[in-house]
Amino acid sequence: MLFLRTPRMPSLVPTGAMAQLAFLLLLFLVVTTIQQVDPTAVALPDSRARVEARKGAALVVLHRDAGGGLGYTFSDGTATSHDVAVGKLHDEVSTIVQADPDRQFVLRADGTVHFEKIDELLDELRTAGVRTVLLETRQRAEREAP
Repeated sequence: MLFLRTPRMPSLVPTGAMAQLAFLLLLFLVVTTIQQVDPTAVALPDSRARVEARKGAALVVLHRDAGGGLGYTFSDGTATSHDVAVGKLHDEVSTIVQADPDRQFVLRADGTVHFEKIDELLDELRTAGVRTVLLETRQRAEREAP
């Protein structure tokens, strides 16, 4: 018995183009995904004024921990944040200021924290050599009641 080989039909969908399209979509999703530097939940105070911080600004977060005490979280603006002891904050800030004296620092403080603690933190940043400190707030619309 003699078997005849039948020619194979070419596929109608170009699979090479599908692989390229999948790669481009994956690349687009990776590039457009925003990495959040500090995910600490903080109840921000309201404000009507708004000033944008430069990209790469260092972030200092003053928050309430689970026990009701105060905690500090720090990020140099390029890496994810980490918890910092009160005494070590000055050292980390000084290191950044020595490398870049014009670096902006953003202070994100919980709205329930007493202003004395925020003032102490601002003094600590000032003694470390920080020139520009921005306070992060939640922007309130003009027509909202206070």
